[in-house]
Amino acid sequence: MLAPRSVILDTSKIMATRDRTLLSSTELADFLRQSPLWTHEHATITKSLEFKTFRQAIDFVGRVADCAEARDHHPDVDIRFRRVVFRLTTHDAGGLTHRDARLAEDIDALSF
Repeated sequence: MLAPRSVILDTSKIMATRDRTLLSSTELADFLRQSPLWTHEHATITKSLEFKTFRQAIDFVGRVADCAEARDHHPDVDIRFRRVVFRLTTHDAGGLTHRDARLAEDIDALSF
């Protein structure tokens, strides 16, 4: 039998807090080992991609934007003709969090 609705735990706030927990140095090292095309500098991870055409670069950024909107976590994006650079950090947490790692994984999945 289900508990009365008012007693059911709302996990969205718990997940939001976990999302903003800074990655430990071990978690960051594991992420970088598994995602060698990402580089770490200060409080960001960065990935640069080169496309055959400007249109392909813009289309890819649009697909990343869809993922970012779904996750409510938005990368810094620099578009220079056919080259796109993504920079991820969680500004309100002051560094890299699980949100950054998950969005980086989404970007990796889209780029293959």
